[in-house]
Amino acid sequence: MSFPFTILLPLVFLILSSYFVTLTHSKVARLGIFPTTRPTETVLEKTETSDLKFFYYDQILDHFSFTPESYQTFQQRYAVDSKHWAGANASAPILAFLGEEAWLEVDLHDVGFFQDNGPRLKALCVYIEHRYYGMSMPFGSAKEALKNATTLGYLNAAQALADYAAILVHVKEKYSAKHSPIIVVGASYGGMLAAWFRLKYPHIALGALASSAPLLYFEDTRPKYGYYHVITNVFKETSERCYKTIRKSWREIDRVAAKSNGLLILSKKFRTCAPLSRSFDIKDFLDSIYAESVQFNRNPGDWVATLCNAIDNPPNRKNYVLDRIFAGIVAYIGNQSCYDTGLFIQPSNDVIAWSWQACTLHFGEIMMPIGHDKHDTMFQTAPFNMTSAIDNCKSSYGVSPRPHWVTTYFGIQDVKLILRRFGSNIIFSNGLADPYSVGGVLEDVSDSIVAIKTLKGTHSQDLSTRRKDDPEWLVMQREKEIKIIDSWISTYQKDLRGLNMS
Repeated sequence: MSFPFTILLPLVFLILSSYFVTLTHSKVARLGIFPTTRPTETVLEKTETSDLKFFYYDQILDHFSFTPESYQTFQQRYAVDSKHWAGANASAPILAFLGEEAWLEVDLHDVGFFQDNGPRLKALCVYIEHRYYGMSMPFGSAKEALKNATTLGYLNAAQALADYAAILVHVKEKYSAKHSPIIVVGASYGGMLAAWFRLKYPHIALGALASSAPLLYFEDTRPKYGYYHVITNVFKETSERCYKTIRKSWREIDRVAAKSNGLLILSKKFRTCAPLSRSFDIKDFLDSIYAESVQFNRNPGDWVATLCNAIDNPPNRKNYVLDRIFAGIVAYIGNQSCYDTGLFIQPSNDVIAWSWQACTLHFGEIMMPIGHDKHDTMFQTAPFNMTSAIDNCKSSYGVSPRPHWVTTYFGIQDVKLILRRFGSNIIFSNGLADPYSVGGVLEDVSDSIVAIKTLKGTHSQDLSTRRKDDPEWLVMQREKEIKIIDSWISTYQKDLRGLNMS
C-alpha cells in the first residue's frame, strides 16, 4: 500500500502465456493492493506485530446447496488484534478487513489503516483470508483445490462473502460481542467485496469502506473511458516527450520483429532472460510496467516521473526509440543482468486462483472488459472482445463464464437510483489517478452512501500506512473516512442505548 514493494502475486487477468493474446495485453496491472513488477521484499513471513493472534475456522465448502459434498469443510485462516479493543461491555466496534486475492500476510503488511485507526476507534481488528488463497485451501491442499474446474468451482465472490459472514458471526460469539458493530473494509477486489457484503449482509455489517473498488467495470455498466485512458493521460501530463516516445515504440518493435533475426535483436536490446518467441511478450511486459507505474504511483518517489525521466534522458544519450524505452525499464525495475518477460510460465497458486476468478468463476463476475480502445492513444488499439474472451475461458476450463450475472446478482446497474432506495452506510473512496477509478462510484448516492475522491490519489492509497510526508489531501481523505465511520458507530450505540432503556 505505501508499499515497501511486494512482488508475490500476479498482474491481473490470466496465467496462460497464450491467454487473451488475440484480445489485448494480458498483464493489466492486477486488481490487488500492491505492485508486482518492481523487485520487492517478501512479506510471506510471520508478521512482526506481536499483538496479532492467528486462528483457523472450520469453514463449509458450499454455502448454497445441501448435497453431501457441500458439507465438506476446510480450514480458513483469520487473525485478530484485540490490543486496543474497549471490549464487549462497551459495545466497542469491530473492524474487519475482507481479504482479496492474496495471502493474509499481505494485508497485515500493507493495510496500515487498521493499525492507525484501530486504537482511535477502540476497535477489535479482524483480518480474514479469502478462500483458495494463502493457507485457506479447500480439499486439503492447493494442488487439489486448484487442479480443475470441478474443485475451482467453489471459488467465487458469493461463497467468499458467505465465508466472511460465518467467520464474523463466529468472532462475535467468541468474544461475547453481540452488540459490537462491525465495519467491513476492503481494497480493490476486496473493496468490491466490502460494498457487496454491506448490501448482502446488512444485519452483520453496520457499514463498509470500499477503497478503489471498480464496481461499475463490467459489460453492463462499462465506463465510457477505460483503464488505459487514465494511464495515457498521466504519462502525457508527466512528459509529452515521454508519451510520444512510448507511442512510437510499438511500431518500432513491430518493425524490428519483422526482420529475419528481429526477435533476437529485440531479446538483446531488452536484455530478456530468455529469447523472445514473439514480439507480443516484450510489448506485454512494457504494457504491464506502464500500467503498474500509474496505478501505484505514490510515495516514496514518483514512479511515472522516474520512468519518463529515464526515457527522456537516457544515460547513454542515445536517441534511438528502443534505447530510450529500455532506459525506462532499468530506471523502474533496477539494473539487472536480465529481465524476465515470462512471468506466467510457472504460475503460483495465487495466479491460478485469480486466473479462474478473472476468467470463468461461477458466473464470470470478475471479467472486466479492459482493452486498448481508440482513445487510449499511448497504446496500439486492441479493444476487448467479449466473445473471444468467453471462448478462451471455455477452452481453458470447459466452463463458460456468465458476464452479465454479476450485475444481476449484485444489482449495480443504475447505482444512483437503486442503491438510494435500499443501501446505506457505504464509503466509496477513489483516487482519480488510479486507472481503475473509471469503474468506481465517484458521486454520492445518498446521505449515507458517499463517494470520496481525490485528484492525485492512486490505487487504495487511503488504506496505506500513515507517513510523515503524506500530502495534505491524503491526510484529509483518511480523516473524512474515519469521521464518517465514527458517526455510524455513534449513531448505532445511541440507538442501542435507547433500546436498552425502553
